[in-house]
Amino acid sequence: MDTLPYAVQTAFPLLFMLVPALGALLSCRRDPGRPAAEIWQRWWAVGALGIGSLWITLAFLAVPDAMAETIGFARSPFQFEIAFANLGLAVLGFRGASASPRERLTSGLAAAAFLWGAAIGHVYQWFAHGDHAAGNTGGILANDILIPAAMIALAARDIRRAGPGHAARPAV
Repeated sequence: MDTLPYAVQTAFPLLFMLVPALGALLSCRRDPGRPAAEIWQRWWAVGALGIGSLWITLAFLAVPDAMAETIGFARSPFQFEIAFANLGLAVLGFRGASASPRERLTSGLAAAAFLWGAAIGHVYQWFAHGDHAAGNTGGILANDILIPAAMIALAARDIRRAGPGHAARPAV
């Protein structure tokens, strides 16, 4: 196995966390009056969850053979299901651009239900079957764990900051 392509493949998903983090940092500097937790949550929802999940959707639909190889499995109809589960996450992520803090928390919890389950599957395949494929460990595993965790933590912080009345307000 050539190290560079493997390293690039396994690190690529990390861009879906790095780019929103940079965007949030720059936005916080440009607009210091807005709460940082809200800025970070919106960037994270759209960039990490929305765009990241849309990329996974398109990859599983457009190049299923390559994705099967990347995750270390034979091609399967299961990949079609993964594509559309990720499309659902993308919709939740894009909705985060204008969602209330409670909606963003719900999006994070929904993402956690799927992605943390996927993370458990990745770890199981890693240890039980030695699956070290680029799409099973590394960047994708980090994304599966950290994206929902950050969304939940940021939304919860935003809800606490705003107080109890804020959480019940409708989305903007």
